[in-house]
Amino acid sequence: MIYAMKTKLFITFLGVYALCTAAAIAAAPPANPLSTVAALDVPRYMGVWFEIAKYPNRFQKKCASNTQAQYAPLADGTVRVTNRCTTEDGSLSEAVGAARLVGDAGSPKLKVRFAPAWLSFIPAVWGDYWVIDLDPQYQLAAVSEPKREYLWILARTPTVSPKAYAELLTRLEQAGFELRKLETTPQEK
Repeated sequence: MIYAMKTKLFITFLGVYALCTAAAIAAAPPANPLSTVAALDVPRYMGVWFEIAKYPNRFQKKCASNTQAQYAPLADGTVRVTNRCTTEDGSLSEAVGAARLVGDAGSPKLKVRFAPAWLSFIPAVWGDYWVIDLDPQYQLAAVSEPKREYLWILARTPTVSPKAYAELLTRLEQAGFELRKLETTPQEK
């Protein structure tokens, strides 16, 4: 009887250990750190970008279509970020925030916040915004952050060439992104 109890306890322990190990492996970040583009010409990056696809996230749940971001330089060296989208009921939703470079003038790493300016001193209100892929013409970009939890594919136009999009997806997959998580953003007129 004691042997049966010990065996049952041992089997239960192995099952729990296997589940915990599988969960830890699944939650572990990819082995390779996320790379960014070599440099970002910030003035050239300014303007309107249309969201082509994204990883679903909590702060864009109300967006149904026509998601876009507009970046405008400010006199103090920061960037005004205006995100807009159309909601399910057809109304326009807008969020205005700020971005600042992390590093030198050509850095592809930025910090973005949508919290009120008076909370700017709190590090937690700033999120990573890393430009990880960008074509030489500044027409198609991918933006993420070190943990690869967020991903946005942006373009200067509401639609992109299927070939350019497929090539970008291949590079993103090679960088450790799960393409099955991507959600295409509807563009309605």
